[in-house]
Order: sequence, then structure tokens, then C-alpha cells
Amino acid sequence: MDWVYQGVLSFIGTASFGVIFNAPKKTLFHCGLVGMCGWLIYYAFMQKGVDAVFASFAGAFLIAIAAHLLSRKFKTPMIVFSVAGIIPLVPGGLAYNAMRSIVENDYVESTQYGAKVFIIAGAIVMGLVFAEVLMQLVFRAIRKRKARMIKAG
Repeated sequence: MDWVYQGVLSFIGTASFGVIFNAPKKTLFHCGLVGMCGWLIYYAFMQKGVDAVFASFAGAFLIAIAAHLLSRKFKTPMIVFSVAGIIPLVPGGLAYNAMRSIVENDYVESTQYGAKVFIIAGAIVMGLVFAEVLMQLVFRAIRKRKARMIKAG
């Protein structure tokens, strides 16, 4: 039952951020699906004991792949899906703990939290970048194949 709660709440949160970011109404459901899928991948990795950094990378990678595919389907920019979809993966709780530790003059703990935030944020960025590169390679291969078929036919 926990998976259902995780899925529903991440869908609602992501779709809500789609509304805040003025995503087109026809894409809000799909924005929610992208965020939900990314979060469920992250959650599955965390349940298996995988580090949050790799789990964030995997979730962001899936989000970027889905955003590319949906952007082609809806003929909208990829950022419509990826920005809303990435929201559940943002390490806001860790960033809050880092700031709280600074206010409490616990600089060692705040440095640890801050480093973890930067590493997770970097993993999210790397997931987005790797997916972008992969999709560009796939689309280039598809275009070359179509060009060869046209030239041969």
C-alpha cells in the first residue's frame, strides 16, 4: 500500500508544480506521470538500499527520457515535463537541515548536509545530461536510417 501512497502523492505534487510553472493544461496529467515515475524509480532504489545519489541519478535519467518522448508527442519543449518532473527528487529536506545546522552553529554537520545536497544535485544534473546525450544519439540514428531508406527507395 505504501507504493500506492508514494505514487499518488508524487503525482499530485508534480502535477501541482506543473500548474505553478504554467505548463499547458493538456500536459498536466503527463507532467504528473513523469514525476511519479521518476519518484517511484528513486523510491525503489532506496528501498533496495541503494545510495540516494545513484537513486537520484536513476530517477532523473528516467524523467529526462520520458520528457523527451512526451515533448515530441505533444510538440512542446522538453522543459515543460522535466522541470515539473524533477521536483520530487530535489533534496530540499537535506538543504533545510544544512541551513538549520548553520543557524545552530554546528558547522561540521552543516558541511556534511551541504556536501550531500551538492552531490545529489549533481547526480540529478548528470542524469538529465546522460539522458539528453542518449536521446540525441538515438534520434540521430533514426534520422540517418530514414535518410538511407529514402535514398535507397
